[in-house]
Amino acid sequence: MRTLLLRILGPALGALVFVLLRHLGPQPALMAGIVAWMAVWWISEAVPLAVTSLLPMVLFPVFGIDTVAGTTANYGKEIIYLFLGGFLLALAIERSGLHKRIALHIVARVGGTGPRLVGGMLIACALLSMWMNSTSCVLVMLPIALSLLDDEEAPAAQQQLTVPLLLAVAYGATIGGMATPVGTPPNLVFMEVWKTNWPDRPPIGFGQWMAFGVPFMLIFLAIAWLLLTRLVFRVPQERLVEPARVRERIAALGGTTRDERLAGLVFALTALLWITGDGIRFTETMALTGWREWTGLAAVSDGAVAIAAAIALFLIPSTERQGPGMARRALMTWDFAEKHVPWGVLLLFGGGFAIASGMERSGLANSMVAALSGHGDTHPAALVGAVGGLVCLMSELGSNTATASLTLPILAESASVWGMDPLWLLIPATLAATLGFALPVASPMQAIVFGSGRIPVRQMVRAGIWMDVIGVVLLVLFFGW
Repeated sequence: MRTLLLRILGPALGALVFVLLRHLGPQPALMAGIVAWMAVWWISEAVPLAVTSLLPMVLFPVFGIDTVAGTTANYGKEIIYLFLGGFLLALAIERSGLHKRIALHIVARVGGTGPRLVGGMLIACALLSMWMNSTSCVLVMLPIALSLLDDEEAPAAQQQLTVPLLLAVAYGATIGGMATPVGTPPNLVFMEVWKTNWPDRPPIGFGQWMAFGVPFMLIFLAIAWLLLTRLVFRVPQERLVEPARVRERIAALGGTTRDERLAGLVFALTALLWITGDGIRFTETMALTGWREWTGLAAVSDGAVAIAAAIALFLIPSTERQGPGMARRALMTWDFAEKHVPWGVLLLFGGGFAIASGMERSGLANSMVAALSGHGDTHPAALVGAVGGLVCLMSELGSNTATASLTLPILAESASVWGMDPLWLLIPATLAATLGFALPVASPMQAIVFGSGRIPVRQMVRAGIWMDVIGVVLLVLFFGW
């Protein structure tokens, strides 16, 4: 019954918004109604997110906002293929088993006390999530965390460590995803909004993003470790996991396989090309030149690099065979990719880009800019804090990708009116969309660890609220001055 009511509420709210905003003109009011409709369905998930993302294909032509051809072009933007290529790389790492080896080696090196295990899990998840989808990172790291907990012989100590260690899996993956453009979908939404609205300005490549993303990640991880081990929770200080047990797991994996080496090599080369593609200017006289500039291959974007790497995965033979007496399969097969790639997220990207395009074509963006023009004298720190807090709250209640898709186009139009460099408003809003640590429904990362059945909601909320508040404060300190 609740789902049915929410499904009805979407178009009903859209109609109400249209009536209330008719003074703006028919097209802006219609577009505002469509945004309201999609927002209700996206946030409540009364309809699958991917299905809601298809609404512009029908509603835009019906209401004369855009043609079918113009609308569907938003579902094939380059940034979508960057995510697709990145996810296929992550699947190859998972399929080869390299991710388990990396994680276990990190845990082996940090030690077996409570604080060290939490820190090791934060670091392992963050490093993996920088390059793989954050949801996938949690899915592959959670069993490792649970196995560490289930090995304990001291029930009291285990009980004290359970919640902090499992939250470290979710927090590490979430924070690590902020450090690179492919770490989490809202970052990719920002890159497309930036490219669309400011085509004359230099694109934001991996190097530029990581210049602020990595310091932000490191500081946030350190604070998360303090919260999980010292402030919100008190984890046992004595040794809980013997290094010998971790070494046993590593030994059980055997030597590094050919598949692991090849998948790791493709991944490393791709990451290197992503990072070094665009130049980085440190000062007026000190800069690093990217390979695109000195090779003359300016048209080879990060998306092209990602797809080239993905194609290579389908061509490089694996040690496994397709069947007795049959040829070797490749590192990645289409059957495996078809089952594991989150195709719905690709549609979600397209729906967000279609909204941004519809707001421009309908004139709604101009109307919103005019309405926001009175806030130009607000201090940048206050603007960043207010925007970050609002976007974080929205992200707690719905998809972080949907939140970014809804808010970034609006803020892109508002930045110039407020007299701010758009980078210093859009980037904190993008990172705020990835915040959302308090509720199980805030993100797939939170939902997965909550689904283990070992984290009470009250404890998740108690730690998560602090993480949200600290995240917004860090955004103000990084971007509000």
